[in-house]
Order: sequence, then structure tokens, then C-alpha cells
Amino acid sequence: MGFTVSMGGKETVKSEPNVVPLCDVLLVLLIIFMVVTPLVQKGVDVQLPSALNTTQMPDNPDVVLSIKADGTLFLKEQRVTLEGLTMALEEAFLQAAEKKLYIRADANLEFGKMIDVIDMIREAGIELVGIITERKATEGE
Repeated sequence: MGFTVSMGGKETVKSEPNVVPLCDVLLVLLIIFMVVTPLVQKGVDVQLPSALNTTQMPDNPDVVLSIKADGTLFLKEQRVTLEGLTMALEEAFLQAAEKKLYIRADANLEFGKMIDVIDMIREAGIELVGIITERKATEGE
């Protein structure tokens, strides 16, 4: 928006940038980021099982073990074998602030494979283990 200023017969044009469109664009971008951010989930793509009784997990846990339906293991998003899991866990917990392992296992994972993984976790000496699930919807929700 510009306007003219008259000072003693000499007219000068004083202009200011119009910031209203800039604010509109910034607000639209903010809304887009607020909507998209919860949709972006970090980690390996697994279909989590659902449970009624769940607790809130930390936003960025130090050590997460993801297990796909075919039994493929990912520790901190790095692929590991079942045989190398114990050593990889020991190395991961050397640098971790919280000494708790979070497991993101696919809902379609065979129970026997989960038992094999738990045996390796015990062999690594890890005592605190949390299982990440989706919250099951109740009838009131």
C-alpha cells in the first residue's frame, strides 16, 4: 500500500510492503505442517497390534526393535539378523540414556519368531522391554 506525503510543496511517495498476503501464506503453511506432522511416523512400516490398556510411550525412544511379519529385524532402523541381535543390542545400549527396549512387532508375526527374539533380548541382558501397540477403540469412542 503506498501513499503520497506532501511537505512544503514537494510531494514524495512513501511506500510500505504489504505483509498481509505474506501472513496468509505463512498461516496456510503452518496449518499444512500441523496436519501432516502427525501422519509422518518414523521407523519401519509394520502393522501394530491393538490393545485396550496402553500407556503413553516417549516421543523419541532411544532403542526401538522393529519386527516385520516375515521376521525381518530392524534395530534403530538398521537391519540386523537374529544371530547378530544380541551384539547389536549390547552396542545400542552402550550409548542409550534410557535402558529400555521398545519392540514394534507386526500384528501378523508368528509367535515362535517373537519367542526367538525375546530369547536373544534376554541373552543381551536387557530387563526392561516395552511393546508398542495401537490403542484399541472402545464403544464410547
